Amino acid sequence: MEPDPKSGYVLSSLAEVVERILGFLPTKALLRAACVCQLWRECSRRILRTQQGITWVSALEPDPSNSHVLVHVLAEDIEKVQVLPQTVLYMISDAETFSENREISGNSLKKARRRYSKEIASALEKLLPARCQVLGLATPGVVVTPKGSGSHRPLEVEEGEAGFALLFPKIDGVKIQTFHFFKDPKSQGIDEGQFAEAGLKNNPDLRAVLLFGYNSWKTGSPRFFRQIVNRLNEKSIILAGGYVDSITSLTCHTQPAESCGVVSLAFSGAQIQCASVLLDQDVTDEKLAEAAMRRLKAANIPERHSLAFMFACVGRGRQHYQNKVNLEADTFRKFFPAVPLFGFFGHGEIGCDRIVTGNFVLRECREAKDNLLHSYTTVVMLLHFGSAKGNQA
Repeated sequence: MEPDPKSGYVLSSLAEVVERILGFLPTKALLRAACVCQLWRECSRRILRTQQGITWVSALEPDPSNSHVLVHVLAEDIEKVQVLPQTVLYMISDAETFSENREISGNSLKKARRRYSKEIASALEKLLPARCQVLGLATPGVVVTPKGSGSHRPLEVEEGEAGFALLFPKIDGVKIQTFHFFKDPKSQGIDEGQFAEAGLKNNPDLRAVLLFGYNSWKTGSPRFFRQIVNRLNEKSIILAGGYVDSITSLTCHTQPAESCGVVSLAFSGAQIQCASVLLDQDVTDEKLAEAAMRRLKAANIPERHSLAFMFACVGRGRQHYQNKVNLEADTFRKFFPAVPLFGFFGHGEIGCDRIVTGNFVLRECREAKDNLLHSYTTVVMLLHFGSAKGNQA
């Protein structure tokens, strides 16, 4: 049967029809379709500009291979997503898992762990666009919302192999930047030029900064971390994060293997609204956790096209709440039924009660700068990106 010449005319001439059809394609297939002809290329570009919803990939079941489960899941799901990621934040737990025939200890174990993390990072980065900013972290545990819907129950994975990858597209009016400061033994201070380059200085649109310290056991690490935090401790900026085991990916920088430092994502944009709350060590039951979530709810941050982050001490979770599993994540879901929640269990937390919505700021942290740094606490942060085109988180 010969092809219908009318269908050929439609697919090569009618942009509205072509755009409607191409809009059903995953992004990788859409990019391939853009190579067919000029009309398809123009339609593909218009579609990509509308795909500003934040997407995520989550991995919760151990992988039978020697690689991390997130590598396997991302390899499958990246073919299906309808977003072209510009920035990716991923976190993996149990990154030190080895196959049974690896019997190593001492310094050899440290080297093997570092090499294994690099193998995971390399495998993940190969799956992502070449120009994509990638920040990857290894943590003792993760907080992850299963893929598919922001209304799924978020899970606190305190042990075992799990991970997630947040895929941020280009969002109108929002700028996301990675930055990295590592401690230079030859210098006592921090280069002001680096702060300006990262958009952390003289930037009136800076709204939120996720901060992650690594190699906290190194001499001088707490002091260096405090210096970074204190410079950013302004009432118009939400700070949240904590100490992680290690960084596995940071595509725009390199650092000495044994250095200590801080990596981060900075979110700028006049349309961004955000708030954070601190659950201190006295929050020991569901009733007190609900009181903290009510404070976050009272900030009236829009919940559509929003994400939430939870950074908790490894000493909290089930152990802290008398064997009640998933208490803080479930309490968050009770007050925010459709906002996806992500984060980690780490070795120290950053944050306080603070709200930033445009020019309105409520409750600056107390004057003592160290009040942003905590232990045995949980920090929950809600981040709204403004109205978005296309699919939304």
